Amino acid sequence: MFGLGAATRIYLATGATDMRVGADGLYGRVVGVLQQDPLSGHLFLFANKRRDRLKVLYFDGTGLWVCSKRMEGGCLHWPQSETGRVQLTHAEFALLIGGIDLVQTKARKWYRRDVSSESFEERKTV
Repeated sequence: MFGLGAATRIYLATGATDMRVGADGLYGRVVGVLQQDPLSGHLFLFANKRRDRLKVLYFDGTGLWVCSKRMEGGCLHWPQSETGRVQLTHAEFALLIGGIDLVQTKARKWYRRDVSSESFEERKTV
């Protein structure tokens, strides 16, 4: 349903969100709390106080999607931040919606080549 490419970012609002709000209310929270452009094509996540409901706001190029999930048992382990927002990796997003506590999860050392500072010609000669 969502095109989660490598350039798609995932932003999470750490505070509680009233789940009665619709697309316009979530749009306002993206601008005000997350300080992002809701029409960017990134995913924006919101949860209620009990963390048993999740809403996602997404713009696909033609309109806004608002998707929700109600947990039948248990709750989400929602990250906290003093800024009110957290940016998640795709792996962290998968863990979050899979019920894994991100705080208790430890990332292992992983090799990742930094290609942002190299040109294509420099990489081609390696």
